[in-house]
This record gives sequence, C-alpha cells and structure tokens, in this order.
Amino acid sequence: MNSPFHARACILGCAGPRLEPEERELFESAQPFGFILFARNIETPQQVRALVGEFRTIVGRKDAPVLIDQEGGRVQRLKPPRWPDFPSAATYGAIYLRDRAAGMAAARLGARLIAAELAALEINVDCLPVADLLHPDAHSIIGDRAYGSDPESVSELARAVAEGLLAGGMLPVLKHIPGHGRARADSHEELPVVGTPLAELDRTDFEPFRRLADLPIAMTAHVVYSAIDPEQPATTSFKVIDEVIRERIGFRGLLLSDDLSMKALQGTLGARAEAALRAGCDIALHCNGRLDEAREVVAAAPWLADEGAARAKAALERLKRPVEALNVAEARDRFSAMITA
Repeated sequence: MNSPFHARACILGCAGPRLEPEERELFESAQPFGFILFARNIETPQQVRALVGEFRTIVGRKDAPVLIDQEGGRVQRLKPPRWPDFPSAATYGAIYLRDRAAGMAAARLGARLIAAELAALEINVDCLPVADLLHPDAHSIIGDRAYGSDPESVSELARAVAEGLLAGGMLPVLKHIPGHGRARADSHEELPVVGTPLAELDRTDFEPFRRLADLPIAMTAHVVYSAIDPEQPATTSFKVIDEVIRERIGFRGLLLSDDLSMKALQGTLGARAEAALRAGCDIALHCNGRLDEAREVVAAAPWLADEGAARAKAALERLKRPVEALNVAEARDRFSAMITA
C-alpha cells in the first residue's frame, strides 16, 4: 500500500457528546481519515476537547482532521451563550458593497476569531468558506450563507475568510464545488437539478471556485447539472468531477463528498460511498452518527493510497501554528466595531 499514513477514505460522525463502546470499536478498526462534529456532539468546551482528543487517540494520529461547520449566521454548531455568535456571509457581503476593503477586513478577522474558538477546542478543520453564488430564484438553503451574487465579490470574500482560518491554524473547506447557488431544492431533502447551459455556469457559478482552486480541501454539491451529466449529481459524477472540478476549475486538492446521508442521494449508504469514491471523490463523508450506516460507508471505503493519499498529505501540510498570537478580547472589540459601523 502506497500511503503516507494508515487511514481509510472516509470521515465519520458520532451520535452524541461521548463515544459509546460500539463507536470506539468501529473507529479503531476502521481508522477513518477524520471525524466531524455537530451540535448533538457539543456540551461544554471541556467535553468537546475530551471528545476530540479521544478521536485522535483511537486512530493514533495527532493531526487527524476534526471538522465542524462553523460558518456564522444560520450555520454554526458552537452557539451562544458558551460561544460567540458570528454574522452570516451576507453581512460581509453588505459591508463589501459599501467598502470593498472593509468587507474583506471584516471577513478575514471574523474567520480569524472563529479559528481561535475552534483551536481552543483542538478542532482543526472548518467547513468554510461557502463560494456558492446567491441567485434570487433559488432555494433558500444557500441564501444568506452566500457572500454575494457575483463571482468577484464572492471569491474575494471567500479568499479573505480562508486566509483568516489558515492564519489561525485552521484548514478551510471550500464548498459546495462546483456551485450549489442555482439549486431550486434543498439537497438535504431532495435532489436539485440545474438546467443552466454549461457556458453560463462556467462564466458565473464555477468562477469563484476557479479563483479559489488553490485551497487545500473542497466539498462537492449534491446537484445535477444536466448540461454536463443529466443522470448523476456532482458527488457521484465522474464527468463533473473530472471535466469540471479537476479540469475547468482546476482544483487539485482533497475532494470530500458532501454528507452521504442527505436525501438528494439514492441507494444504500455503502452504494453511495462507493459511487462517490468511484466518481473521483477522495473522501466519503458520513455525518449523522448512525452506526449501521457508518459501517456500510467503512466497508465501501478503501485505505487512502496513491493520488488520494498524496492530496490528503498535502492538505494536512497546510496546517500551521498561528504566526501571530491573537489578543482575542481586543480582536472581538475591533470586529464588533467593523460589523456595526
């Protein structure tokens, strides 16, 4: 096996704030590449740190990725009163429209503060930034999670957020490649189909991802683009992953599926994982913590090797300790002034 580390091509979640014996047993035998946390896994800072530490002890890798969706706005797993409330992407977009430099500075500092909160819990990957464009006739699942409606502002603000996370020792995950913004359905509940011509998609929705293609990790969209592959969503489409994500967009980093348990996908969890990995995803992501489903994903996921292992290794090499210490209290005051100005 040609692999720089012993890890399986999947990321798994757990059911609650503490691991059950069956979960420990599965994680130890499966050796997943990483883990993901949701609100159901979070009680107190001490408890989260203990859970994260247990994940890494089980797989024996100090840098094992532990992911979370901490975007701000509607999507943040760490919530008040124990953790600060962060604004939505649309808030940064509104500042950017008034003052480009101020919008980017606020987005960068907000992400740096998120990174500080996550680093204190020893989480090391944030599923952010969202580079989907806002389209007025689309489903609200993206909505205010988008930085704006044009490729330039979205790519600049997403870049600022990624820089803030990296500066705070956090790996960003670019989502939802190649673009979820036009979807008229919520992929958590059903499969969206986008009929926009390829040339228009390439000019608009794909462009922010193209400008951010150097980021270390990206997450797919469970969306059918009928002009490219009328049968399969991006997550399970070799054509979309090969011709669009890897070639047109030029993304060479580690590619995660979006959550395989979402209702946009069909078939058993094992079949979904196999299809995503066969299509070109490097990592199968399973989030809901159901052990029966997780076992199916594990059975379908091979050990990381060759290009997938190389991309995983390259992503982890982007994890750096912050160059500058952050005075969190001062930074929060400064950030608050930026947001309320």
